[in-house]
Amino acid sequence: MKVEWPTVALTVVTYGLWIAAGAMLWPASPVLALVLMTLTTALHSSLVHENLHGHPTRKRWLNEVLVAVNPGLVYPYRRYRETHLRHHHDARLTDPFEDPESYYKAAWRYRQMPGWLRAVLQANNTLVGRMVLGPVLGGAGFLAGEVRGIWRNAPGIRLAWLLNLLGCLPVIAALVWWGIPVWLYLVAVVWGSLALISIRTFAEHRWHETPEGRTIIVERSPLSLLFLNNNLHIVHHKLPGAPWYRLPHLYHEQRLEWLAINQGYVYPNYWALFRAHALHRKEPVEHPVLYRERLP
Repeated sequence: MKVEWPTVALTVVTYGLWIAAGAMLWPASPVLALVLMTLTTALHSSLVHENLHGHPTRKRWLNEVLVAVNPGLVYPYRRYRETHLRHHHDARLTDPFEDPESYYKAAWRYRQMPGWLRAVLQANNTLVGRMVLGPVLGGAGFLAGEVRGIWRNAPGIRLAWLLNLLGCLPVIAALVWWGIPVWLYLVAVVWGSLALISIRTFAEHRWHETPEGRTIIVERSPLSLLFLNNNLHIVHHKLPGAPWYRLPHLYHEQRLEWLAINQGYVYPNYWALFRAHALHRKEPVEHPVLYRERLP
């Protein structure tokens, strides 16, 4: 069985640092402990994304087991896997109904929303707003849909949540053992890690007439390891079977071709993205082309 050992090693390091932060760093420096736990929880989220794409082994169950203990608590592995793989139908990218990760809303639905909600969604389309509001809005929307699915007994959803509960129990037990308040962990670490990941997801996709033109390239960033090189997002979408540590080589090997493929949707780094859109909307809330009017 082929094993991608860099990913296995990074998984061990991620869990090891998370444990070290709680067991050893928390008593001496609680703030540094929470910072390290936030970083490792965000990295765990990136590893989950890597594993659901068939890494680091060819055994689907083993990939799931490797990241089954969930320091992020909120999103069950199997639910994320199902929705994210639907997101990889590139012809449907940004579709408010067909793309589970689209931030666009159908224009007719947006017009029906109360003014306060429209204002919140407008703020959520700035980078600062996405980091502050995005974890709450995304989590609330996701959990509301999951409750409906559990109520309807949708296939696989109850098992996914049971497995996630089992994966969260060691995390909760460790927090109690170390004396870290669970509410503080939720606010500082869970919210903080989702805020970090939202830097990557904020501009990953835009509307463009061609599917390839909808996916970003951020060429250089100190956050690349945290995001497992998914700043080179067009490479991942076109070659989802490539492991994270090969993406930079695959990109630089044919850089001009990738820039042509994605229609020049490129930023030099996340700082440029922050300067442009920290407090200014990058995209409209309503989809610029699809679902302008409600269909019968």
